[in-house]
Amino acid sequence: MNLANFEIYQLAVEVGEDVYSIISKWQYFEKDTVGKQLVRSSDSIAANLSEGAGRYHFKDRRNFGYYARGSLFETKTWITKAHSRYLIDDKSYLELINKLETLGVKLNNYIKALNTKSASPTNIHK
Repeated sequence: MNLANFEIYQLAVEVGEDVYSIISKWQYFEKDTVGKQLVRSSDSIAANLSEGAGRYHFKDRRNFGYYARGSLFETKTWITKAHSRYLIDDKSYLELINKLETLGVKLNNYIKALNTKSASPTNIHK
């Protein structure tokens, strides 16, 4: 499988890079507390998708899709905390939340596709 053609994965990578770009400018304390958690959770979305894509069985792919969705929800929590603590401005917060909402819908559709008996690698990685 070519991850470059896996749209959900690409969007997850983009979110992780956006988060990293924001957090890299923070002071030490903020990076060490909220920042590390936010980077880990946002990077975990793409990491779980790529690990699932490398698995042979659809059940494994689906499970890693569920892990990615859990990381997505965790990322929303950390972004919300960062925003409420004035670490992320309103514009960046809304952009990240919108990307995560879009990613969440696509991820749910991907998981649903993996649950169908007709799922094949060629029609679920778009």
